[in-house]
Amino acid sequence: MNPYIYLRVLKHAEHTVFCVQDGQKSYYDPLFNKSLAYSSGQQVKRSILDALTSNLNVQMAPITFNYNITPKKELENKEPWSPCDPSYVDQLLGGWMRAGDGVTVKRRSPLSISAMRPLHPLLASNDRENLTFDRSDKPDRNPVNVRNGDKLLTEEEIEEFLSTNNRTLPRRNWIPDNVRASGLFIYDIALDLRTLFSVSTNQHEPELSKEKIEELKAKGWIESENIFGKCIVLPKEEQKKIIPALADALLNWRITSNQARTFSLMETLAIAISDNANTLAGAIRAKLIEDGEKPKAKPIIDEMAGADVFVTLPCSNYIVTVNESVDAVEKAQQKLVELMETFDYVNQ
Repeated sequence: MNPYIYLRVLKHAEHTVFCVQDGQKSYYDPLFNKSLAYSSGQQVKRSILDALTSNLNVQMAPITFNYNITPKKELENKEPWSPCDPSYVDQLLGGWMRAGDGVTVKRRSPLSISAMRPLHPLLASNDRENLTFDRSDKPDRNPVNVRNGDKLLTEEEIEEFLSTNNRTLPRRNWIPDNVRASGLFIYDIALDLRTLFSVSTNQHEPELSKEKIEELKAKGWIESENIFGKCIVLPKEEQKKIIPALADALLNWRITSNQARTFSLMETLAIAISDNANTLAGAIRAKLIEDGEKPKAKPIIDEMAGADVFVTLPCSNYIVTVNESVDAVEKAQQKLVELMETFDYVNQ
């Protein structure tokens, strides 16, 4: 059995924000001369882990943030410390690194996650809008402070200034040039089953301390060996809890941290699952077509490309489809569960 599961998901986003960096994180596409919005792989990963821990109703691992006082009496950020404990599901699946307080320990995440980016540069856009923060309808309930240098003006001094200089004092702030993203976006995930529930016990480049290994073995972790060497494996009853929650999180995560005023459903349109990464690129793709003076891109869902493809009802809003179904996401989740449950994590 191929130890990798490859996943591509197509989503629709509408007038929303992925990351707040100059209004919207973006990159430049030189082929089509466009600035394109994207959500970083780190943000996608964090959103997946948020969904996973919510599904399991467990807390994320506590992180210790370290600061150093400099000679100038300023606070300097130092490397945060994670507990490096796979008992926390976000550590087990998200990986860890801890340095600066002894031997460095690190675990690479079994999930390799791409950025969420446009399916094609011509199938996404960035729009700009100007906003206001406005309380001008009730000026008496919203006080105003006016300073001249360090001096706070009195009400009489404010009125004199406004009268003398022909000015007004609105309860309104102008917020210009806010970027919003819309279009069809994809993300890809490679899931390494060999390390999904297995943690190396090698002490030359350790993932765990000797003390933590003994602690986990006492909790029922199983000694085993995989292609990378000796390891310990999460007990099967714990695997059974995590697998369906992980399958759900991989497909149903949402970006909510930056969307207080720009929420988008980010509905899933299509899902492709395979043990061959090349088939994903063909299953959900775009085709460049010549139509007049400007080229256009046509989104394509190809169920004959070699991957298992699941098409949702909203997909027919944007792509001509035949086999869309109301339970497409649930079927894709079940496919992921079957693939993860079939793998023998102890006897690899």
